Amino acid sequence: MRTEDLIHFCAPARLVMGRGTRAQLPALVQRLGWRCGVLVTDRFFTQNTPWVRDYVEAARARKIDVIVFDGGAPDPSTVLCDEATASVRRKAEGRVIDHVIALGGGSNIDLAKALCLTLPDGKPVKAFVGDIGGARPLPLVALPTTAGTGSEATPGAILIDPENATKIAVMDNALRPQIALVDPEFTYSCPPRVTADAGIDAFTHAIESFLTLDSALYDRQGHPDPGYSGRSALTMLFARESMRLCARWMVPVYLDGSLKEGRDAMACASLYAALSYGSAGLNAVHGLAYAVAAQTHKSHGSTNAVMLPYVLDEIAAVRPREFAELAEVLGLGTMDAAAASRAVPVRVREWVGQLGIPTDLKAFGIAEDALETMVKDGLDVVRLAKAFPVADVPAAYRRIVLKAYAGRLSGDA
Repeated sequence: MRTEDLIHFCAPARLVMGRGTRAQLPALVQRLGWRCGVLVTDRFFTQNTPWVRDYVEAARARKIDVIVFDGGAPDPSTVLCDEATASVRRKAEGRVIDHVIALGGGSNIDLAKALCLTLPDGKPVKAFVGDIGGARPLPLVALPTTAGTGSEATPGAILIDPENATKIAVMDNALRPQIALVDPEFTYSCPPRVTADAGIDAFTHAIESFLTLDSALYDRQGHPDPGYSGRSALTMLFARESMRLCARWMVPVYLDGSLKEGRDAMACASLYAALSYGSAGLNAVHGLAYAVAAQTHKSHGSTNAVMLPYVLDEIAAVRPREFAELAEVLGLGTMDAAAASRAVPVRVREWVGQLGIPTDLKAFGIAEDALETMVKDGLDVVRLAKAFPVADVPAAYRRIVLKAYAGRLSGDA
């Protein structure tokens, strides 16, 4: 218990978890009274799995219309969203769409969240950036097929704006899925690279939200229903369990994807991490990872991974008690805070390397003359910089980037 906490916790209205639980969805949709839905996915799932066909047939047997949109793509853009809106509205032929289902990774779920806003009136998605303006989005069902992003429990959709090649956020608690259905069997066929990127993404969400700014100090800007509001005892509870599962299974599942127990555990870890960061928020790892992605265009999981050990190295001094706890959670044993502050970042960097991801910015493809730009770009993500609980954020970002380029941690011999 932390008596100083100011908790504002949001989660999906319904969590359905377990092997094979996707078979329950048509009956649940029928019980909720929904009659015409859009299933947002991509061509991999329509062409290479039976999942879309199985759902459509089972839903139609219960007199539920399903419009399939399988044009999802990695890092969906505002243009894709607007094109999908027009396409689906044409296919509806006057039918009233009353729900949206997302099948896929974070990109498909983000696209579906945006469509929940644009489909009712056909407005462009940019009309909802910053504030959705009191709009009432369609209810969303999220079926994640990777164990990493946690988009099934979060309030935001991240899209690329092609006009300036930046990421924009459409965010409101009303965009959290009404149903998060986590069926680990969806993840069993994920290839190793996807498994690694998703796993380290989940772990990053958990540890970053575990260490982020306290809820009592978080700037909610007077918002009565903030999407993110700082860490609390409640968010930290979910983060601990997520990290424990990641420490046990993240690397083994990458090395052997047939470990069903590990796949199930990582599906849980991803969701628990989302229940933590989906209310607590994130900070420097993601802020700087966006800057890395802008220069390398590499995957979100790997850009998080290359920055994570060095951010941990910087934040250790202001979170000594948490680092002593982290040492135990991550399997390093009982340590005092000073020893843990050195050991935890080193262990995390070892895991990054074991997942086949470069462990420093130079090896990742960042040029030395780009480091100052990285610092600036990271600081420009103001929401994340403000949540980094150190006294001088610009100076801390610069130290992090320089250490990440050199591959140097305080715990190195």
